[in-house]
Amino acid sequence: MDTEAFANSKIVHLIFRVAGAAMESRFRYRFFGPMTILQGTDIQPGQTVLEVGCGTGFYTISAARLIGNQGCLVAMDVLPIAVERVSKKVQEANLNNVRVVKGNAMRTGLDAESMDAVLLFGVIPAPMLPLKRLLPEMHRILKSEGTLAVWPPIPGFLPKSVLQSGLFAHTSKRNGVYNFRRLQGRN
Repeated sequence: MDTEAFANSKIVHLIFRVAGAAMESRFRYRFFGPMTILQGTDIQPGQTVLEVGCGTGFYTISAARLIGNQGCLVAMDVLPIAVERVSKKVQEANLNNVRVVKGNAMRTGLDAESMDAVLLFGVIPAPMLPLKRLLPEMHRILKSEGTLAVWPPIPGFLPKSVLQSGLFAHTSKRNGVYNFRRLQGRN
C-alpha cells in the first residue's frame, strides 16, 4: 500500500474529520484523558520523545507539558491534515518544546539512538504500519535504554507482537499502557 497516496486521499481526509470529532470529544477527555494514559508511560521531564501518529493532538499537548521545557516532543503524522491541526494546537498552547512533522513512521529520518521514548498510542494495528517494518525503525531511533510505550486499541494483541520482534522486552503495564525497553545488539 502506498502510504503517501493513502494519506492524501479524499476519503482519509473525510474520515479524519469525522473521527477527529469523536477523538476530541468531552467524553473522551473526561473519562480517558490524555494525562491518565501518559502517566502509564515511563516518559520523564527533559526527555526527547517521538509521538507516532499524533492525529488530532489528543496526547500531544499533555505529553509536551509532561516532558517540560527541557524536553523535546516530535509529533509525527503521515496525514497533512493532522500535521496542520496539531501545529495549530501547539501554537495556541504557546509550546516551544514541540516539533510537528509530516513523516512516515517506518522511515522517520531521525538519527539513530536519538529518542529517549516512543509513544505508539492507538496507531497500530493499522495496515499502513506493518510491525515488521515499524518496530525495527523504532528500535533504531531509540537510545540504548530507550522505552517504547504502546496503548493498543485491541488489548493483548500488540504486546505479543512487540515481544515476538525480539527487539524489546516488556517492563510494565500501567493505565492500559504497555512499556517496553529496547534490547541491545539487535538490528
